[in-house]
Amino acid sequence: MNVSVSPDPSPEACRIAAIQTVSGADVAENLRVAAALVAEAAADGAQLVALPEYFPLITPDETAKVAIRETEGHGPLQDFLREVATRHRVWLVGGTIPLVADADGKVRNSMLVYDPDGVQVARYDKIHLFGFRKGSEQYDEAATIEAGREVVTFDGPCGRVGLSVCYDLRFPELFRAMGKVDLIVLPAAFTWTTGRDHWEVLLRARAIENQCYVMAPAQGGRHPGGRVTWGHSLIVDPWGEVLACRDEGPGVVAADLDPDRIAAVRESLPALRHRCLAT
Repeated sequence: MNVSVSPDPSPEACRIAAIQTVSGADVAENLRVAAALVAEAAADGAQLVALPEYFPLITPDETAKVAIRETEGHGPLQDFLREVATRHRVWLVGGTIPLVADADGKVRNSMLVYDPDGVQVARYDKIHLFGFRKGSEQYDEAATIEAGREVVTFDGPCGRVGLSVCYDLRFPELFRAMGKVDLIVLPAAFTWTTGRDHWEVLLRARAIENQCYVMAPAQGGRHPGGRVTWGHSLIVDPWGEVLACRDEGPGVVAADLDPDRIAAVRESLPALRHRCLAT
């Protein structure tokens, strides 16, 4: 099912910004850092700002996110996102926060989008749950996270936006199911091990094959609990060119999304029209 909402989109170029953080176990401190970086992005003229996956909390205790889970529409994390979007008059893509799941003891890893009036205009629950094992390094998101089921797009200041999270990057069929979009946003907390080999090449591939911009705000650095994330938050244009990137540490990555660039790429190489196996 493709869920979308459609306030009138603007055809004009707009500035987009990805926030990179190195979140730890202190939720209040994580929110303080995130708020300051959104303010920095807004001061630079960003109209749409995106936070990384797990921006409120990263800790070795995987059950900690269950303890702070919220019901949709209520809770301090959602209040934070709503207030920041309103204060800075930006469209805010809220990385991911833990929302209540159907299954007991689990959460949905949810991305909420707020407009400049603080109205929630979209929600995407991460569909593909990361599992990895290599020596002592191992992850099993399915132990505490319940997978989402719906493909989600929305219309904002930069045209149609498709939502995805981290491990979703490895499943190109998800992005095809979005239809024609102008921007894909993919908050992440990619591991250092997988990120160094796969992160940039996969993001550039998604931009090239969908002929759209891709913005990936990431966790980037050594976290207080010992986890190391790859970072390299970046913005890629429809030709696969990396427009901006931050290797590690907290910061802002920004670029201008130009609809004329999308149109020119699709006109010169009409791959989307040449699809033969579309369902």
